[in-house]
Amino acid sequence: MAKQYIWRRLAMVKIGFIVEGDCEKILIESAGFQEWAKQQNIEICKPIINAKGNGNLLPSHIDVFVEQISRTNPTVIVILTDLEDAASPETVKARIGTTHTNFVFIAIKALEAWFLADSQALKNWLKTSHIEAYPENTQGLPWDRVKEIAKQYERRGPGSKVTFAKHMVTKNSFSIARAAAHGACSSAKAFHDTLIELGQNSIQR
Repeated sequence: MAKQYIWRRLAMVKIGFIVEGDCEKILIESAGFQEWAKQQNIEICKPIINAKGNGNLLPSHIDVFVEQISRTNPTVIVILTDLEDAASPETVKARIGTTHTNFVFIAIKALEAWFLADSQALKNWLKTSHIEAYPENTQGLPWDRVKEIAKQYERRGPGSKVTFAKHMVTKNSFSIARAAAHGACSSAKAFHDTLIELGQNSIQR
């Protein structure tokens, strides 16, 4: 049993994250996500690099971030950012470039769409059931939809994006697995499924 435990520890894939901003960092650092990652045989390298805005996720800036994260000896380097008003995920990937990174994941339209896709976390927040049919296809940005829902159910406003993200991953127990299982949140599913595959591949080596 001890030998098996050591083998599993050695088999874990080390992922270094470079994220767009505070909310993405809050998600990756959250206890729930960290525990989920561990269950997938993923070790998340620390620190998580916060680019502090998508304007800094450009080839002219990203080398510095890659150098910082490389000190943690990651097996894989992952970038997590938002689509926002870009024409397509391909446009964002082309802007960022993938020379020094392995994967670029883009939340459609923004990370708040993933929060909207977790119906249980929404229920925990709203104290009533609410299923957001198309979290990635809200009329405005997902953040605007979050505020609309709060008003609809006469809940206290979500505060700032950072405050809302903190509450969703702590008090409301957001789950990337539930967001990925929504059925209409393709970017959460792509992120979730690819990380699982990376963890499984590390075991098979």
